[in-house]
Amino acid sequence: MDGAPMDDGFPAERLFNQGYSYTYNDVIFLPHYIDFPTDSVQLSTKLSRNLNLSIPCVSSPMDTVTESSMAVAMAALGGIGIIHSNNSPFDQAAIIRSAKSHRIPFVSDVIFKSPSDSIDSIGEFSSSPSCILVTESGTRKSKLLGVVTKSDWEALNDKQARVSDYMVKSPMSAPSDYDLEQVTAFLAAKNLEFVPLVNEKDGQVVDVVSAADVGRIRGFPKLGMPSMGSDGKFMVGAAIGTRESDKERLEQLVKAGADVVVLDSSQGNSSYQIDMIKYVKKTYPELDVIGGNVVTINQACNLIQAGVDGLRVGMGSGSICTTQEVCAVGRGQATAVYKVSSIAERSGIPVIADGGISNSGHIVKALVLGASTVMMGSFLAGSNEAPGAYEYQISMAVRDMDSTSSLWLKNTLKSVTDDMFIN
Repeated sequence: MDGAPMDDGFPAERLFNQGYSYTYNDVIFLPHYIDFPTDSVQLSTKLSRNLNLSIPCVSSPMDTVTESSMAVAMAALGGIGIIHSNNSPFDQAAIIRSAKSHRIPFVSDVIFKSPSDSIDSIGEFSSSPSCILVTESGTRKSKLLGVVTKSDWEALNDKQARVSDYMVKSPMSAPSDYDLEQVTAFLAAKNLEFVPLVNEKDGQVVDVVSAADVGRIRGFPKLGMPSMGSDGKFMVGAAIGTRESDKERLEQLVKAGADVVVLDSSQGNSSYQIDMIKYVKKTYPELDVIGGNVVTINQACNLIQAGVDGLRVGMGSGSICTTQEVCAVGRGQATAVYKVSSIAERSGIPVIADGGISNSGHIVKALVLGASTVMMGSFLAGSNEAPGAYEYQISMAVRDMDSTSSLWLKNTLKSVTDDMFIN
């Protein structure tokens, strides 16, 4: 076209140097020309200086988001989960060990009984598959003795009988280091509906996998390469604070096999965090440490100089974060990600965009603005893999129905909800 070029949108450098603070919802990207198929898109990225991921997704260290099940699912998909620290160092380390003991992309909610226990109701068969495992101590941390299926219990005349009286003794089990393909082959070869996975070293039950689980996983979209640590196990991260006591926590986490630690603080630019970064790098030089949170170039520079391997960006942008309201400090997340990424890139430090992810478009915005990965909290909370129990509730409108025409609907809904709890 003839004539001088016309402005058609703002380049990022011009947009973010006007003195304004932008959130994700304040910006939108202009479309460009595409000359490649979607299959050629590569989502692999860096979590930190020395750790790679197949997808740019990280689950947040919140007690409503990331424990063993979420960490396993994220690693299986090619991302990573960061185990929260709202617990004792012993419990946090146990969650890490549990996650790293898995080779399959999920964790079953297995029910355990001791031989002298009885099964009180059909509701105890709430896990999938519908079975109860019998171990010496009634926990997964002891030898597997037998298994009771739902049909076994239903056929009993004396429902209060001890499980040792009717359990299937010495059930078939598979090694816990079997991956999904090996478990699938084992189930098919032995014609089993389910199989417990047992750690061959100590005899502890790691998980239970059913043929239905395998079919469900087969129905998923094609998975990327799982995130594996240098130990050949699923990659798992852990959050710690900056107190003196966190040094003892760190020791337990390293022994449990944590692949990376995240310093969990709303204000990362502090002497406490800088001292902790230096301590981690001196004490465990092979362990990557991610610092934060930061939102400015100066904050980022301080942590980079301290030796950090990755930066977590965001202040006041998370769904439950009140830093901007309580402390009157923070920054729009789009501006924060762009500014910190611009300076971090010069030192080869990857950036995690933490907070403000409420839809897939926000993930795209964070990555285009310079982040290597995004950290998600509320976006993942409430999923099957997140901690917590489900509650079912009938709406007030349905509960208060009085007309004869509504009686059938009320009874139907009651029947459905009853079935939820019974089956």
